[in-house]
Amino acid sequence: MSITKRLARLGVIAAVATATMLIAAGCGSSGSDSAKSGDNLPKAGYKVSKNTPAWKSDKSKDNTLTWYVNADWWNKSYGKDMITKQIKKDLNLNIKFVTGDDTKLNTYFASGKLPDIVTIGDPNSKVARTADQWAYPLQDLATKYDPYFYKVARTDTLNWYKLKDGKTYGYPNYSNTEADYKSGKVPARDAFIIRKDVLAAIGKQDFTTPEGFVKGMAAIKEKFPKLSPFGFNDFSGGNSSLDNVVQDMLGVPIVTKDNKYYARNLDSDYLKWLNAFREVHAAGNISDDSFTDDSNAFNEKVNAGKYATIMMGSDVNHGINLQTFASKHPDEQYIAIDGIQSTVGRKPTLSQAGISGWLINYISNKSKNPAKAIQVFEYLLSDRGQMLVNFGIKGQTYEDAGDGMVKWTPSALKVQQSDPDKWQNQYRMGEFILFGHDRYKALNKDSYVKAVWQMQSWGQKYLTPQFKTENIAPDPGTQEARAYSAIQTNWSTTLVSLIRAKSEADFNATLKKYKDFEKDNSIDQINKTRDKNIQANMKKLNMK
Repeated sequence: MSITKRLARLGVIAAVATATMLIAAGCGSSGSDSAKSGDNLPKAGYKVSKNTPAWKSDKSKDNTLTWYVNADWWNKSYGKDMITKQIKKDLNLNIKFVTGDDTKLNTYFASGKLPDIVTIGDPNSKVARTADQWAYPLQDLATKYDPYFYKVARTDTLNWYKLKDGKTYGYPNYSNTEADYKSGKVPARDAFIIRKDVLAAIGKQDFTTPEGFVKGMAAIKEKFPKLSPFGFNDFSGGNSSLDNVVQDMLGVPIVTKDNKYYARNLDSDYLKWLNAFREVHAAGNISDDSFTDDSNAFNEKVNAGKYATIMMGSDVNHGINLQTFASKHPDEQYIAIDGIQSTVGRKPTLSQAGISGWLINYISNKSKNPAKAIQVFEYLLSDRGQMLVNFGIKGQTYEDAGDGMVKWTPSALKVQQSDPDKWQNQYRMGEFILFGHDRYKALNKDSYVKAVWQMQSWGQKYLTPQFKTENIAPDPGTQEARAYSAIQTNWSTTLVSLIRAKSEADFNATLKKYKDFEKDNSIDQINKTRDKNIQANMKKLNMK
């Protein structure tokens, strides 16, 4: 399975709520272990300098770290491909990767025998929120062993992950700060796309208004009866691309003017568009299969161009399928166009990976070599590490392309295009993503398949941070969290029912049932928690 497919299926790799008790049982009280985190750390066996990466000064040999990644899809191979072979050489380090799921993670905590480095995927989990009980503060390790870490780590990201003691224990991959959004180097990932041949054949259509959208789908069905006029991401990993992605396309606010939680699902502009989708479905222009297809079925249809238009979320994660279709049918490939726009004049506010990132990396306070562990973090966050994991070795696999950009060498390009197995297994280009970042991938346009270039360019001007509302759900394990989960599940079924409603009256009745369900499940109290967490987020990043 390709890395993009793995990431698409990743969603959030959550540690279950029972992990809290297991942490307490396995790691002891926060007092006893937190004392170990600072004053009692062993001395560095090399000269420490804030201007020199510690791995350059540390001449120790035969170092080994165990690194647990809470994802079964992670490639555990180390030291055999170009990328990890160079990491091994630079750091004088062997890494033993171990993978698993929440059950294995909880077993580690129950035993108290934690690996040196632990990678999880849910910043809202109890494991993440109680990291002060089982992990070292990164500031303590950086100050003692590798102060160069502060030069490569983002201040906003460190502040974002601070716990109540004011220290940071985890560092994520793909953590985009506001500066990253403003840089123009973070690519857009969502777009309303249409096949070129369909666009040319149906004449002038206005897909930006609900009325025009309904008419446009009818025009497609008339000209291309064998195609599904309107497709969207599968529901197997969440609510398809029909809630947050459409809401972003419409520029639905994330907070009110006084920075309180805004109920996007109940926004009148959004509901107007859902009613338009209902009309499209009623006319037979949304296939009922779209509500039951899993990710494989959706990908196969994209690969074969079965959809005339798609509300595409995370186009990069579907890039291989988009490229396969584009390569076979260059005159029919999908392109992004203006469509599904606000009826009240809002501009799109497209999101990307936020400041929370995807996977979060920790150094456990059971680590036998915390100095080498923080060197790993610093190395992989540095320019050297990032260029290595994304592009390989300069002169061998990449070279300068001017204006700060790089390109593949002719020999590397040939391998990429003609020998994907070698590219993945011998080079491992772009797959070692535990500290990955978009701003480095953007240095080489060929980091992404050509089929998504136009889509990325179309949406880049609309990218808007949504940091205020990241991780604002109630604490896992609480009554509020259980009620919140029930509301989320109910919304998933409600969304499908709204689009499949037989009439506008049925649509309104279904919506009322959902509103009543929210009230019966303490939505007001949940929103108070959200409001409090929004304020906390703003304080972390000094936002007004």
